Amino acid sequence: MNRISTAANYNSALLNILSAQNRQTEAQNQVSTGKIATDLKGYGTKADALTGARSLKARIDTHLENAKTLSSTLTIQDQALNQLSTATQAARDAIAEAVATGNAAGLMETLKGKLGEAADALNTQFQGRYLFAGAETGTRPFTADDLTDLTAAPSIASLFGNDAIKQVDRLDDNLTVETGFLASDLATPIMTALKAVETFNAGGSGPLTGQMNQTQSDALTAMLASFDSAFDTVNNAVAKNGELQNRVESIQGALTDRQTALKGMIGDMSDVDMAEAVSRLQLAQVALQASSQVFATLNNASLLDILSR
Repeated sequence: MNRISTAANYNSALLNILSAQNRQTEAQNQVSTGKIATDLKGYGTKADALTGARSLKARIDTHLENAKTLSSTLTIQDQALNQLSTATQAARDAIAEAVATGNAAGLMETLKGKLGEAADALNTQFQGRYLFAGAETGTRPFTADDLTDLTAAPSIASLFGNDAIKQVDRLDDNLTVETGFLASDLATPIMTALKAVETFNAGGSGPLTGQMNQTQSDALTAMLASFDSAFDTVNNAVAKNGELQNRVESIQGALTDRQTALKGMIGDMSDVDMAEAVSRLQLAQVALQASSQVFATLNNASLLDILSR
């Protein structure tokens, strides 16, 4: 036999109301956030897997941002290296033309201009740091502005302000790549070659100002080899930088694919089925209304009144 009492009915109605409220709150949170739960406790046995996936995605996000920044750096670096390469080749061509025509008019002014272009390339800055300064990113890596600076300096090496530490970047958890170049490595050959021309120009066989004699022509002809070697040095750096750009682009694509896959995995574990959540919200609202109606009915009724009838 079931016992009938007003208190028991009240308790039952209140429990139904609280249960319906909890279901409604949970469904409302899921509909508003699109997530199964607002904390890890709500994911139950999936919590560990979800935490691991989110941690891995955070690392991949960091590597991807680093790759994007590095890609921009390599692009600016490529422009600077090509400018240095062009200046080196142009200096060599100016000397070859002077030898071919037997006339050095304007040669030294041309070489001075190419020195300026090379110096600008070596002192290229990106995001407030000198690209070719090694770890001394706040120090101007090349200090000469004129051909006479090359001959006035105690040595070509003294004109470079970079240190010996090349930039190294981490591309993923297991891969680091040397991506930096040093001004002294890039430009010592071309500056040495230009210094030789300026030394000759200022010496007893100079100046190189007009129609050349055989001694001047022979001297410049012999110097062409050093300019060719200097161009090869810079051109090799251009090629290496291009290889780095391709590698970073490839890794960036792989990281993007992994990021997309992890987003899908995390979504499968954490995203709610919106149609189902809306349906449960509606059912919870109906249940709450029904439980509230029952409670209101009990509140207006007395068990003693029923028994007296």
